[in-house]
Amino acid sequence: MKKLARKLRNSEDESLSLPIHDGDSRPLDSREQEELVRSLERSQAQHSRLWRTIFATLFFCYIVFLLYSIFHQASSPWELRYHAYFLEEIHSWTIISADWVAILACSFAIIGLLHESMLHRRWIQYSWYTGVILAIFWLYYMFRLPKFHWDVIWLPFGPLSAAAVCLYVDHLLTESSEELLFFRISFGWIKAVDEDRNSHQIRDQLIGVKVIFGGNKCI
Repeated sequence: MKKLARKLRNSEDESLSLPIHDGDSRPLDSREQEELVRSLERSQAQHSRLWRTIFATLFFCYIVFLLYSIFHQASSPWELRYHAYFLEEIHSWTIISADWVAILACSFAIIGLLHESMLHRRWIQYSWYTGVILAIFWLYYMFRLPKFHWDVIWLPFGPLSAAAVCLYVDHLLTESSEELLFFRISFGWIKAVDEDRNSHQIRDQLIGVKVIFGGNKCI
């Protein structure tokens, strides 16, 4: 789609018209160009929903894992190895609270991906800010341990990475939508120019007819 965007944009600069042709190199009329633009918009919308749903599902699975972690910590404290590292540093309820904050951050990210409004990116930003706070919390206690454990690096950077991925995916999909909007605006402008040109041609023809029949008024 990006290659098509660059091709159409460059061609438009040269000829001020959408360089769209069928298999016989015949220029498409306005109706066919409109259908092509709508087809691209439908395709982009389907791909956007697909990718947003895929990443939202992945983050939901991470939430399920965190819920398991909370349940295990509440029922059998410190049995999970990645929690046991902090046995002498953090209270059990603090661990549970941190996992709930991680769930909150991932929930914000999912809402931002699936929410169809102009404010959807704000939810992803909320997820990012929450992830930053959580990362600072976990890193503080990880550096207090006698030995830094790399196997639990996902604790501080899991929700933060989820928010970063959401921001990147949303940026790519939004960029694609903006390119289609550019096509739509360009198509509407070119169509308006063509209609205006046709109206002037009709006007000239009417003036010619008026002159032939001896009329003195101009239309």
